[in-house]
Amino acid sequence: MSSRTPSGQARTSGERAVARHGWVHALVTVLGALLAMAVVTGLGLWAAGAADLPDGSFAPVVAATMVTAVGGTVRLTGSAGDLADTQADLTVIPLSVTLTGALVVAWGFLRPLRHRAVAGAGELAGWAGRVAALWLLALIGLTLAARHTFDISLGDDTLGELGDLFGASPKVGFTADVPLSVFVGVVWLAGVLVLALLVSRGAPLPAGLLRFQASVRPAAYAMVALLLACVAIGVVIALVVAATKGNARETFAVILLGIPNLVWPALTIGLGATWNGRVEGPFGLPMPQVLDEVLRTPDISELNLRTLAEHDGRVWWLLVVDIVLLLAAAFVMAARSPARVRAWQHAVHMAVALVLTVFMICLVGRISARYGLSVLGIGDLGGGLGGELFLRPRLWGAVGLAVPWGLVTGFAGALLARHVRRRGEVRSDGAA
Repeated sequence: MSSRTPSGQARTSGERAVARHGWVHALVTVLGALLAMAVVTGLGLWAAGAADLPDGSFAPVVAATMVTAVGGTVRLTGSAGDLADTQADLTVIPLSVTLTGALVVAWGFLRPLRHRAVAGAGELAGWAGRVAALWLLALIGLTLAARHTFDISLGDDTLGELGDLFGASPKVGFTADVPLSVFVGVVWLAGVLVLALLVSRGAPLPAGLLRFQASVRPAAYAMVALLLACVAIGVVIALVVAATKGNARETFAVILLGIPNLVWPALTIGLGATWNGRVEGPFGLPMPQVLDEVLRTPDISELNLRTLAEHDGRVWWLLVVDIVLLLAAAFVMAARSPARVRAWQHAVHMAVALVLTVFMICLVGRISARYGLSVLGIGDLGGGLGGELFLRPRLWGAVGLAVPWGLVTGFAGALLARHVRRRGEVRSDGAA
């Protein structure tokens, strides 16, 4: 009899809700994310030619790429005999893999929480803890697998003969920093779960946090939509380039491994930000070619609208695209906000959200690569093996530019959304 009472029904319903996101669902979430990341990474590395790496190093390279995708650290090591020395360094986050993992984790985390208005803090913490525990175990296995050493051929010319003479056959290896990578990977997961709760309108929040959802959730959703729109535009452009100019395999490698590494900094450049960089030696940026032209100089180069336009005037379209995207994001933010939020508040929310977004792009979009070989203290020996590539933003200038852009587009987006019926709005006829 008691099971048929309203209180009993509520208790049974609550138990079913909690049981829906147990260990099995956590395991499916983690395995799904790892599988999706592994597929994207493997296909991207295959398209980039990594399948031809010697000594069966393809699988460890896939593992190492996945480790760096969640913020982990992979250290490069090198040796070239007693009379030679190698130096290697690589810092880059394959953001296509990162984005894939984040989307799958967020989907798996939110799916059992659908159709809930409010969830207790303990319940959310327990569900996140299950996912985090399994993710921790997966990270440990992944970092232990991300290590390998293989030889680099110097060729059959004079450089190769010198290498054989001095016993200077270079070896390059990599190994993941297990404690640091596991720690950062768990922090990455926590960030993804928190952002998923902020973005999803249907995800439940603890009662104490409900008062923040009117200001935070629409802005977070708008920024995620903005970043995904940039990626979608970049993919379309890359596919057009692959269809019209060839190099399809290299283009697909860029799409699968690092299309956000190109389009998200381009978003900041369209806002007027400047990135500093340099390309030297065998390194290069696969697309677009104008980036390599601007950065391949003897000194450190500036990468902004002006310097890019000197090589290709079409770069000014970045400014137009940014205006359209930011206005669209501001409109979406205003349309998803309660009717009581005023236009100036939308402007402030947009500015804060855009500042945080640009700050994130500047942190994750940095690239640094360096490799060198010297024999008897003589660097490179004319073999073209040494080189350097780096790209880093002028952080505070980019963040500062985001403030006026956010204020103006946020206010304009609120005006554009005036006639959109929103939550909490009451019509003149009295109908809610």
